[in-house]
Amino acid sequence: MFNWLSLIAGICYVALGIVMMVYKFLEPIYAYALGAVLILYGIFRIWRAISKFRNTAEDED
Repeated sequence: MFNWLSLIAGICYVALGIVMMVYKFLEPIYAYALGAVLILYGIFRIWRAISKFRNTAEDED
């Protein structure tokens, strides 16, 4: 269950980072910086979820 939530959270962080960069709710420099951080964190969450999926699949074999 945690793996799925982590994957969904990662996708949401990436989407939020893109929205932040496109709509610029803050000053442009801050919007790009925060958007980049959110995207990087989202990619990290997705990568971690996928690696946990692979580890649990290997343990079951």
